[in-house]
Amino acid sequence: MPYPIERKLVVGVASSALFDLSESHSVYLDSGDEEYRLHQEKNLDVPLLKGVAFPFIRRFLSINKAFPKQLPVEVVLLSRNSPETGMRVFRSIKHYGLDISRAAFMTGRSPHEYVPAFNASLFLSANEGDVQKAIDANYPAGVVLPSKVYDDELDKELRVAFDFDGVIADDEAESVFKRNHDLGEFQAHEYEHQSIPHQPGPLADLFRKLSFMQKLEEKRMKEDSEYEKILRISIVTARNAPSHERVVTTLKEWGVSADESFFLGGMDKSRVLSILRPHMFFDDQRSHLESPAGNIPMVHVPFGVANKI
Repeated sequence: MPYPIERKLVVGVASSALFDLSESHSVYLDSGDEEYRLHQEKNLDVPLLKGVAFPFIRRFLSINKAFPKQLPVEVVLLSRNSPETGMRVFRSIKHYGLDISRAAFMTGRSPHEYVPAFNASLFLSANEGDVQKAIDANYPAGVVLPSKVYDDELDKELRVAFDFDGVIADDEAESVFKRNHDLGEFQAHEYEHQSIPHQPGPLADLFRKLSFMQKLEEKRMKEDSEYEKILRISIVTARNAPSHERVVTTLKEWGVSADESFFLGGMDKSRVLSILRPHMFFDDQRSHLESPAGNIPMVHVPFGVANKI
C-alpha cells in the first residue's frame, strides 16, 4: 500500500527551479501580466526547457519506480502562477513523463506558507524572496542558483551533497567562528563539545528521510543482487580533524549516515564537487557555491549567522 503523504519524503518545487522560465519571465518583465498570460497560452503545447533542478527531480522520482508498492517519495509543484498560466508547466511535466500531480497555484503570491501543508522536507525555488520567507518561517528551503543544465539519461544515480553547519546541523559552530574569526577557538569549542550532538539545521529532516531511503535500498539489495542503488548521499564540509568528530557524533545520535564524507579544512569545495558531480549541492554560504565550469547545480540555504551582515 502506498505511503500516505505524512510518511512520504516530499519535495516542493517551484516552476522556476524545475524549468527554464527565462523567456517567459522576460515577457512578464517587458510587457506585464496580460502579455505573459497570452504568451503562455500561445505556447501551451511547447514544452519548457529543463531547469537547474530538473535532473535532481527526475532521479528523485525514480525512487518510486524502484518501490512501486510504497511510493515513498513525492514532488509537489508550488507555484506563483495562476492555474491558467500554470497549464503550460503541467503540460511540460507530462511531456517529460514526470509523476507530479499535486500543486498549489498562488497567482502572484509566494507559495512558501504551504510547505508544511504538503509535508515538504524541502522547497526549491529560483525566487530568493520566497526562499528567504520560508527560512524565516523555519521551513526547509533553498535558492536554486543559475548553472548549466546537463541531464545524462544513462546516469541513473542520484547524487545529493550537503554542507554540514547551517544546513544539516544548526549554526552554533559557525556562530563561534564568526564571533572572532578565530579557527583555533572554533576547533577548541568543537573538541570540547565533541560528544554533544548538534541541534538540527534547516535540512535535517530531508537528510534523515534520505537516509531512510538508503535503508530501503540496502534492504532491496540484500533481496535482489541485481538491484542498482539509486541514492548516493555526501557531506562536503570545510571542517577538518579534530572538529570532524562532532559531525560523526551528531549523525550517529540521529541514526543516519552519508555514503561519503569530505572534511576539507577550508579547501575549495569545487575540487571535490567537480569529481563527485552531485545533482544538487546545498550550502548556507553563497561564497562556497561556485564551480569553475559553472556546471554543478548549487542551492543556497540562506540560514543562520553565515547570512547575517
